[in-house]
Amino acid sequence: MADKINNCKGIIALDLDGTLLTTEKSLSKVNKETLAQAAADGWAIVPTTGRFYGAIPQTVRELPFVRYAITVNGAEVADLESKKTVYKAEIPYKQVIEIMEFLDDYPLIYDIYQGGEAFMTAGMKEKIDVMTDDVHYRKMLKELRQPVDDLKAFIAQRKQDVQKTQFVTYDAEIHRQLMQILPQKFSDIVLTVTAKNNIEINNTKANKGEALWALADYLGVPRENTIAFGDALNDMAMIKASGTGVAMANACEEIKAAADFITLSNDEDGVAYGVNKFCLNKV
Repeated sequence: MADKINNCKGIIALDLDGTLLTTEKSLSKVNKETLAQAAADGWAIVPTTGRFYGAIPQTVRELPFVRYAITVNGAEVADLESKKTVYKAEIPYKQVIEIMEFLDDYPLIYDIYQGGEAFMTAGMKEKIDVMTDDVHYRKMLKELRQPVDDLKAFIAQRKQDVQKTQFVTYDAEIHRQLMQILPQKFSDIVLTVTAKNNIEINNTKANKGEALWALADYLGVPRENTIAFGDALNDMAMIKASGTGVAMANACEEIKAAADFITLSNDEDGVAYGVNKFCLNKV
């Protein structure tokens, strides 16, 4: 087993939801075949997601050419073949408990990503349908959050730092207020919105841009030889950090404004179009 990819031409960093995956959360044949061609040409194909690794769809995890993954909004960069952590940036567990104690005064539910798994207080998990009407997001929360009796007590007992904590609220005004209040009240955190009604909280060093640079340095790839595809605000750091930032046609306006190029939508194989244009010179 090689320590790392040799003579890597560059990195293709791919957000999943709203980018590589269709609206129905599937991987198209065109995207799959195009990425296989890029991998054969020497490019590292890197899923770059807010999800923890186990929550990445099996169709993506089973791609034979995927060796590295940037997960939890950049909180971890993993070499999947050697089981090595290339980079990590977590939130101290005591701070997470403090954040949750503050959030307990609001109508919302929260969870954590820790050690590549997701946990939620059982009573909060029962309120998922009340907090969001996004069908796909509901399904993901229900399937991937392991219920515990009390999440704060669970964290305190484990004494392990947290990759990410996030919350969901049906109240748009409270959502707006907390986006302003939380960074002022708690230090060294960054907020992102990746789905309707949610706010994700990471360490300030846990962003897809820092993670992309860490992987590029690890592989000996010049940072200008990186290309990033994204659609949501948690993709902003890597869109700006990459040599070429590509926004999906379905991306939010902020991502489109920051990108170097706007490709087709996630339901029109926009990743394949961008890879063909910038990496395989076929467009």
